[in-house]
Amino acid sequence: MRKTPIVLIAMFFELFCSGPQMLWATAPDIVVIMADDMGYSDPGCFGGEIKTPNLDRLADGGLRFTNFYSENMCWVSRAAMLTGIYHKTSMVKNTLHPRCVSLAEAVRGNGYQTRMSGKWHLAGKPYHVYPNDRGFDQFYGILGGAASFFAPASLCRNRTNVEEEAHNDPNYYFTNAVSREASRMIHEADADRPLFLSVAYTAAHWPLHAPENEVAAYKGRYAIGWDQLREQRLERMKQLGIVRDEVTLSNRHTNVPSWQTEPHREWQQRRMEVYAAQVTVMDRGIGRIVDALKQTGRFENTLIFFTIDNGGCHVEYTPDRKGDYLPQATRDGRPVRPGNLPEIMPGPEDTYQSYGHGWANASNTPYRLFKQYDHEGGIRTPMIAHWPNGITATGRLVPTVSHLIDIMPTVLEVTATTVPEEIADGTPVQMDGISLAGAFTGESLSGHETLFFHHHKGQALRHGDWKLVAAKQDKKKMSWELYNLKQDPTEQQDLAGQMPQRVRELSAIWDAESARLATQALID
Repeated sequence: MRKTPIVLIAMFFELFCSGPQMLWATAPDIVVIMADDMGYSDPGCFGGEIKTPNLDRLADGGLRFTNFYSENMCWVSRAAMLTGIYHKTSMVKNTLHPRCVSLAEAVRGNGYQTRMSGKWHLAGKPYHVYPNDRGFDQFYGILGGAASFFAPASLCRNRTNVEEEAHNDPNYYFTNAVSREASRMIHEADADRPLFLSVAYTAAHWPLHAPENEVAAYKGRYAIGWDQLREQRLERMKQLGIVRDEVTLSNRHTNVPSWQTEPHREWQQRRMEVYAAQVTVMDRGIGRIVDALKQTGRFENTLIFFTIDNGGCHVEYTPDRKGDYLPQATRDGRPVRPGNLPEIMPGPEDTYQSYGHGWANASNTPYRLFKQYDHEGGIRTPMIAHWPNGITATGRLVPTVSHLIDIMPTVLEVTATTVPEEIADGTPVQMDGISLAGAFTGESLSGHETLFFHHHKGQALRHGDWKLVAAKQDKKKMSWELYNLKQDPTEQQDLAGQMPQRVRELSAIWDAESARLATQALID
């Protein structure tokens, strides 16, 4: 709620008398932007060659968090971000736990207008829980985790299915629609009340879909192949200070041939060209959202977060894969040809492909493995915070060990929002996250001493500089690996055999944390 001059004077006097601290005189607007299945090094401001000028400007005018973590897959990351609680507690039956207060619910209780545009992916199975059920006043987007970019399944406006909007518009492209609707929500918001807006893109999740003119802008850019691309990205990351000068590349994944021996180089180039185009279209949409904030006078007092839900995705899309997200035909009746087939160039509506191991390995430069795993390539993600009225000494890199669970506590602090002590379903589960707001004013934050991970093909514990991690490989029993991330950030030298006592100590912490989260998740 916007303050009157008399209230502002009183607030200033109170803050001045209480000691030195940041004066956030009016409740800031909040915009949280999440991209989908992108790697740590993809944005230009984190070392990538993909054109992301709008993200780069936000980074230059804000902060880049270089030790930021997600979960290893889409929906669990969204649950963590929207609750400040590890997904092992915050999720039940593929949706948010009833005793976990969502960020939208919390700030709406403090007078905020709440809007969401994009991918929900917390609808349960079958889909029945809408963003409107968890604190959002308005919603436009898809309920599921993936869809055709040209004709998305489960496309809704609030609770109403509007798939026909895409079917009736030959120029429809979901990324553009997400940006357009987010901009509309900003323009139509009540000027006298603060706004919370969640923007959740599906870019650059499969399928590889992009308008041909956007793909053409990258024609030939990836002829160098993934090996040289990884080297170039690492060098730029060092120049930017994203990683230390002594950092080396992780080994090329065993499923990735050298570029010189790759038999389908033209097709492989095209896959990365489409992927890059998807990211650039998203970045342009972020620029459109920033413009809407400026046009409505909100920009200077808007805290914008940008992050990604997990690392780049290696999964090879097979022709026999099916799902409600995969249409059988295009809008004009042509059969969709699914699968990563080298004889079919991806991009158009009648294709349904992914970019595979080689390019995901490059996206996650310099780290190991991918989405679904808890090695650094699956969970180390970029995070940008931008707030002209609230962030001092812009352009800084913040090395604080932090996580998606920290977004909600940070927003609660800067908006002076508290979670109610009791809700309809009982006592709310306490958040696992910490506020990062101190970083906005140059405070040196201690960050998390311990971070816990456990989902799908991975489990891990980061404790200080130590990382205990295991990966599920086929039917083999998972076994712990041990790394010192300060000395070996790309997880190349497994110390588990040399330091069994350290493994036992850290695995005991992991077991205790796992048991705690499981107990919290029990529904009364």
